Amino acid sequence: MLHIAYYEADLATFCNAHENEILGELTARHSFALENQQRNAWQQQITLLKTSLAGLDTGRIYFEFSIPRMGKRADVVVLVRGVVFVIEFKVGSTTFDHAALEQVHDYALDLKNFHKGSHNATVLPILIATNASTQGPSTYCWADDNVAKPVCAAPSDLFGIIEAVLVQTDTSEINHAQWSHSGYQPTPTIVEAAQALYRNHDVREIARSGADAENLGHTTDRINELIETAKVSNRKIICFVTGVPGAGKTLAGLNIATTRVLGHADEHAVFLSGNGPLVDVLREALARDQAVRENVPKKDAARKVSGFVQNIHHFRDEALRDPKAPVERVVVFDEAQRAWNRDQATKFMQQKRGHADFDMSEPAFLVGVMDRHVSWCVIVCLIGGGQEINTGEGGLAEWLDVMGQQFAHWDVHVSSRLDDPDYIWDSETSEALKKVATTKDEALHLGVSMRSFRAESLSEFVGHVIENRPIDARIAYAKIANQYPIRLTRDLNTARQWLRNMARGTERFGLVASSGANRLRPEGIFMKSQIDAPVWFLNDRTDVRSSYYLEEVASEFDIQGLELDWAGVCWDADYRYDEGSWKHFSFRGTKWQRSNATEKQLFLKNAYRVILTRARQGMVIFVPLGSQTDPTRPCDFYDQTFDYLRLCGLPELLVGPQPLEATILRYPISPLNPAVTRAVDSRPTNHPDERGRS
Repeated sequence: MLHIAYYEADLATFCNAHENEILGELTARHSFALENQQRNAWQQQITLLKTSLAGLDTGRIYFEFSIPRMGKRADVVVLVRGVVFVIEFKVGSTTFDHAALEQVHDYALDLKNFHKGSHNATVLPILIATNASTQGPSTYCWADDNVAKPVCAAPSDLFGIIEAVLVQTDTSEINHAQWSHSGYQPTPTIVEAAQALYRNHDVREIARSGADAENLGHTTDRINELIETAKVSNRKIICFVTGVPGAGKTLAGLNIATTRVLGHADEHAVFLSGNGPLVDVLREALARDQAVRENVPKKDAARKVSGFVQNIHHFRDEALRDPKAPVERVVVFDEAQRAWNRDQATKFMQQKRGHADFDMSEPAFLVGVMDRHVSWCVIVCLIGGGQEINTGEGGLAEWLDVMGQQFAHWDVHVSSRLDDPDYIWDSETSEALKKVATTKDEALHLGVSMRSFRAESLSEFVGHVIENRPIDARIAYAKIANQYPIRLTRDLNTARQWLRNMARGTERFGLVASSGANRLRPEGIFMKSQIDAPVWFLNDRTDVRSSYYLEEVASEFDIQGLELDWAGVCWDADYRYDEGSWKHFSFRGTKWQRSNATEKQLFLKNAYRVILTRARQGMVIFVPLGSQTDPTRPCDFYDQTFDYLRLCGLPELLVGPQPLEATILRYPISPLNPAVTRAVDSRPTNHPDERGRS
């Protein structure tokens, strides 16, 4: 049974209970070996809280409160009237370190955004250093969603803080029973999800729930059913799973792989991706997490992880070396639409790998490898709409041709949306689909974006923008404007400051641009400089190479399949609005050249689709002013694009010093008493920007 907390009780019951009784419950619920350090920490927390909370006549307390999305537990949560106090202890400490403040802030934000009972509550995070001296009266700095900046406190300060906040807030009483059982519906990043699944969590613990056929759990259940069917009937099955950007296709694939690895070791399930940065980031994140959890060398953890998440090209090379059937029975191909067509695969294998007789597409080879099995096997292809971004990526047509012409003995199960224009964008693919005997299944489509938990209609808005439908885009943005802020600016430093102002706790932010944005160099953006993806996505704000520094910029190739909380999209003249339509260009040598090939135009459009759908909570779009003295960056190249984006309904940020923008609400809230200090939560930055400010 999953407990929301190790111990919970009304405050009166808690204050009157014997310390050993409380400690006994905490110990009983603790599923790991209990170290003396943890036991001593609980004893100190119990003693301090019994003293501090004795004067309160109502409320409820929770020890070790579960934060499923983060795979962690908050030390203590106290409910009093309509306020949720999230308390983190640093036992034996006299100071308040930045990492601890971010941690308790993250817990508070997680409750506000993902715990249903806390959506309308006022939430105050408190960091208590048990050996600190009294901090004196606190100033409460509230964001517009009624989550305050963390308050630093000594144990003796706690009662006064609670009393002061209760006096200053005007909130409705929380029903403790309803709050406790209201449900937790997180939308983790793909990194957080991979870590949780690798720890053997059920996908339903870390993903939002729903009752319809588009639900992530429904999709993964259906794939598991197909795998069991293949085993029982000794059949070979391939299934194509579709989904809107951010719908959880990769999460579904990881869930299938971990489920089969942990529960069916004989199947040797593997998650494969041709997306090098995604593989590198996931491997590094899983290895770091396992090394910390199990206290093992990271290199040992990395070795284990490498068998679970593999680069598809390494899998291909191993299959070329060894002609036998692979050990894997279940293979999940992420972003299968990006597999190479015959020309690209043949050219690469002959020139780069020395296989002079190689002459087939990547799908043909990969299905052929799995077809070496005499008995059953299953291939799961995850297909994204509008995701082809590079030369030689064959799209869906390559897979369909292979199944229809060479592997007709396989059972083909497809998403009921596979024939939508998002996935079939040419007549060739449409004809290929008609020639394949398929079984359509609604459960194989993921139609709700999970990445943008604030705005499930983001992909709709972005589609209208890049397809030159400004009126539809304006209507779509009006639906999400209050939950998902998108801003425009002509000044890169203004964009950077907006990102720093909007992000709270450890929310990750960074700059992104298309790989062809080569004339952003005068703005200090060098797209030919490659980021180190694991460092950029995983390291903290103290690392100058991390996304937080807003110096190194990720391209569509770096960030596809991954995400940020807040993104700064840097728009160049490669995809420019001109005289009422989008024009496609590439920068060659010293000038822009028009891209007329349909394939290249598609890739460029999709590159912007990718970078515009990477942010979970909001983004700012930077369009340069250009220069009248630089023929490669005339103002007109950028002005028309900027005006078009304004026509799509996006508001402009002012340049220079200005009041910090209020945090956008996701849920309606009860108003605070006017006596409370109102200020936007603006975490101080610890790193200088290019002007030397801090």
